[in-house]
Amino acid sequence: MQSSLAKSLYLGLAALSLGAVAMVSTTAQAASKAKIVSSKTLTTDATKRNVQPTGKNALYSKPGTVKGAKTVASTNTMKKLASSKQSADYFRAYYQKTTNKGSVYYKIVSMDGKYRGYVYGGKKAGTFAGGIKKASTTKSATMPANTTVYFAKPGKSGVTWSAPNYTQYKATKSVKDTTDYANDVLTVTSAIKKTREGSTYYYVTDATNPAVNGWVYAKAVTTTKPAGATFNDATDVKVNFTTTAGKTVASTTLSALKADATKALSTAKGTAVGTDATATATDDWGKAALTGTGYTYTASDSSNKIALGNAKTGDTISLIVNQNQSTTSQFTFYKTSGNGDLSEAATGIQAYTTGVTASANTVVFPSVSAGFTGISEATFTASDAATYLKTAGLSTLDTPNYKKSNDTKDYYTEYKLSSTIAGTFGSTTKAFYTASEKTGTSPATNLTTSTTGVNDYHTNK
Repeated sequence: MQSSLAKSLYLGLAALSLGAVAMVSTTAQAASKAKIVSSKTLTTDATKRNVQPTGKNALYSKPGTVKGAKTVASTNTMKKLASSKQSADYFRAYYQKTTNKGSVYYKIVSMDGKYRGYVYGGKKAGTFAGGIKKASTTKSATMPANTTVYFAKPGKSGVTWSAPNYTQYKATKSVKDTTDYANDVLTVTSAIKKTREGSTYYYVTDATNPAVNGWVYAKAVTTTKPAGATFNDATDVKVNFTTTAGKTVASTTLSALKADATKALSTAKGTAVGTDATATATDDWGKAALTGTGYTYTASDSSNKIALGNAKTGDTISLIVNQNQSTTSQFTFYKTSGNGDLSEAATGIQAYTTGVTASANTVVFPSVSAGFTGISEATFTASDAATYLKTAGLSTLDTPNYKKSNDTKDYYTEYKLSSTIAGTFGSTTKAFYTASEKTGTSPATNLTTSTTGVNDYHTNK
């Protein structure tokens, strides 16, 4: 009996000891959990906060090292999302938390809203690292040879968007049903393609109905004029935009006009429709119709008011336009991987400042004889921009020499022109360069840096 009692006491003490150890262990683990020391909503341009997983870290309901954090998407799932070929699996970062251990976590949401949570983002606030990296959801695409198009299958599919679906968070349909615009002439002003899917989208404007605009899938439009888009001489008036010298720079149609006498839709050729024509042909209407031409229409011009006021259905009238002034477009220069994307994720190249220590990202922008000049609001192609850069001697840019720690060699970085994008004169455009580090004396050593005037062709400061 004494032996039995002794054994019981022994087992009891052992259990108590194990409980004490467990308690100490639990307390230690709780004490080791990280605490949040700062939280902030990200307020930078939302389009610059598009990210994609690297597959190195999981997604949690709270920062992963904070007590109570639960797994939303495992590391394995994040790896699959990282290699996804679907734009829906990109993410938008919108909140940032930092722990007392110096770790930064970002709250992110997938473009389709399926996943939302915190992911480890490295040790530097404001920089996407660790479990995420910046994403370029679109790339530049070739403009179509014919920029006049129509909706291929008017209806609720193939509509226009604020951005191609899932390339921006909460991209929305600009026009939900194109049935009423089946016969409208659309003008393509820009082209991009989804980075992952490779599908091309066009940005279109509508001179007849300026509210109809946005990004549309390239295969949802056609260059074939719809049968119903033929000119109706009982309701329509043809318009030629003409210079004072008699040159026609663009044409359009004022459609479905109301009769002056009845205020109802005209039903016969030769009906006076001047009141409705004048009300329709506003400055904004003219701007949409003249997109990319470099000419401006003014509704208040006396000759235009007379032509519109006297309009009759079936007529062809001429409205006077004036060529815009010559202007210069500046470039923003970017370092990229060479894929030619529109790249909010590309890194801006910085201009070297005399007297400051050079680095791999501080380029000497040389003086040039003339800027990239053209008629204000006239379009230029990516090829036009590239030709200018090459002619101006800007196809290669170099940094001054710089040193590396514990190294006596002279280094410099050479930037080679990779791609450009189309645009309109007067607006800033982009040029993308690929970088390679070299040793020896930098070609930029004796260059004169750009300062003001025609030489101030870049925005990088």
